[in-house]
Amino acid sequence: MSYFQRKYGLGPAELDTLIAAQQGVCCICLTAQAEHVDHCHMTGRVRGVLCFSCNAALGQLKDRPDAIRRAAAYVEGNAWKPTLVAPGVYQLPS
Repeated sequence: MSYFQRKYGLGPAELDTLIAAQQGVCCICLTAQAEHVDHCHMTGRVRGVLCFSCNAALGQLKDRPDAIRRAAAYVEGNAWKPTLVAPGVYQLPS
């Protein structure tokens, strides 16, 4: 029995089908080769196949959607811009 079969319940044909459905590229960056099976650490459910960098990034952000959204907003340049809510009163993003 292969590692992927034991860990994720994916046989070689199922893994090949999953990668082919993604056209061989990472689900996140869409440029690098898909080679790391990504799964939910709470449920064990396979989400897709990612490149090393994207898989590591999700792990570093602890699979937390709120942290991932803040990271995207930060990279886009609008994460810490305060909002004027009244004259002289600013609100920081949450």
